[in-house]
Amino acid sequence: MLDLQTFINPLLALSRTAGVAICQHYDSAEAAEYEEKGDDSPLTRADLDSHAILTAGLKNLDSDIPILSEESTGISVAQRLAWTRYWLVDPLDGTREFLDRTGEFTINIALIDNHVPVLGLLYLPLEKKAYLGIPGVMACSYEYIHETWQAVDLRTRRLPPDGPLTVLAGVRHRGPRLNDCLAWLEERRGPLQRKNSGSALKFCQLADGIGDFYPRFSPCCEWDTGAGQALLVAAGGGLLGMDGHPVRYNLGESLYSPDFYAVADADNILWQELLASNL
Repeated sequence: MLDLQTFINPLLALSRTAGVAICQHYDSAEAAEYEEKGDDSPLTRADLDSHAILTAGLKNLDSDIPILSEESTGISVAQRLAWTRYWLVDPLDGTREFLDRTGEFTINIALIDNHVPVLGLLYLPLEKKAYLGIPGVMACSYEYIHETWQAVDLRTRRLPPDGPLTVLAGVRHRGPRLNDCLAWLEERRGPLQRKNSGSALKFCQLADGIGDFYPRFSPCCEWDTGAGQALLVAAGGGLLGMDGHPVRYNLGESLYSPDFYAVADADNILWQELLASNL
C-alpha cells in the first residue's frame, strides 16, 4: 500500500520545476505563439515543456505508475482502461488564459486509484504557490518563500443559514443551464456574489474558503478536474455529477468529464435539493 504523504515533497519540487519552465515562456516574446490541436484547443511550447518535465519526474518518482497527460500520445483506450492506478496530468491548465495574459493557469497532477482521485496537486506558477490534498489525510496550501515551502492548512467554509452565496465561474462558460441553475439559487438564497476566474483556480478558491459553488455545464476533460476533486474532497468539499454521486475516472472510451457541481459544504442539503430539481 502506498504512503501518499511520501509523494508530497517530490511533487512540490517537480511542479516548481515545471512552473519555472512555464514562466520562462510566459515572459518571452514568443508567449503568444501556439498551434491548434484536433479539438480546436491551443497548444503552446509551455504545454509541451511542462509535459516533458512532469512525465520524466513522475516516472523517476515511481516507474510502476503509468501516466496519462493531456499531451500524452500513443496510449490506446484498452491500455488505459486496464490501469487501476495512474497519474492524471494537465501540464498547463488554462492555456487560453496563458495566451490572453491573465495569469490564471495551473499545473494539475492527480493520482487516480480505482477510478477515484486519492491525491491532487494544483500549482500556480506565477505565484509559486501549490494546493495539495489527500482525502482523509490532509489539505494544505504551500508557498515557496526563501527557498522553502511554507504550509497552511485548508478547510472549505460551511454555508451560512442565510445570506448570499459566492459562485465561481469562468468568463467563457455561460449558457441557459447555468443561468437556470443560478436563478434557482437566487430564488432560495437571494442575490448571488459572483467571482470569475479561469482554469482550475476555482477548486483552489473553494478549498481556500473563499467560494461556495462552482457549477460546470460546458465541456472539460478528466485532467481538468482530477487534481481539483482530490483537493476539494480533502478540504471538506465535493465534486458531484448530476446523479448526485462523486465523479469517477477512466470508466470508458471518453475522457470528457460529466457536468458537475463543485461544492464547498459537501453535506449541505441545498445541493441535494438543487440536484433533485433536474435543471
